[in-house]
Amino acid sequence: MLYAFMAIITVAIVAILFVFVGEIAFQRIGFGSLGYTLILVGTLAGSTVNLPVWEARGKEPLVEVQEVRAFGLYYRIPRLRVKQVSTIVAVNVGGAVIPVVVSVYLLVMHVGLIVPVVLGSIVMSVLVHLMARKVKGVGIVTPSLLPPFAAAVVAYLVSPGSPAIVAYISGTMGALIGADLTNMRGITKLGAPMASIGGAGTFDGVFLTGVVAVLLVPFL
Repeated sequence: MLYAFMAIITVAIVAILFVFVGEIAFQRIGFGSLGYTLILVGTLAGSTVNLPVWEARGKEPLVEVQEVRAFGLYYRIPRLRVKQVSTIVAVNVGGAVIPVVVSVYLLVMHVGLIVPVVLGSIVMSVLVHLMARKVKGVGIVTPSLLPPFAAAVVAYLVSPGSPAIVAYISGTMGALIGADLTNMRGITKLGAPMASIGGAGTFDGVFLTGVVAVLLVPFL
């Protein structure tokens, strides 16, 4: 009972710290407490909502072994069979829609950053794509800390005057494009009934990359 209580307390403390740190990050890119609260609540609530976009169909080769008995002996005969598989491709509201809306809003409010944002997003998309790995039964996974660190460095290089905003947009867009969109080919081979663009949508790669990238910028 004591260990369970300590575990709950630890999780609660980590969650509170993350919310506090996230608010600092969003303040740096121009959002007040109310705006951050709405984004956080929307991200949490939207993480459970997946909007189906299309159904990807494919074929998976299966090897079946048939046993045949003749003259008291058993013979194992392999047979190749092709199985039709399909995966529903969906867009996660919390992990994709909201980060895109926030990024578009920031870009509209800072039109002068279009060039560094586009450049940073392209670089981050390539880097994240190289880091991403397809794991059967799980989906597309990326390292937790490398993408936000890379986004902070890229933002500082392409826009030393306003690196925080560029870090957030290029980090989130790079995570979405490099990890999910560019890996849609062959998605049916992962064996998952649904592939959600934006992942779990809460504190996964997209949200974490944007927040941590903004926080890392001042230390570069």
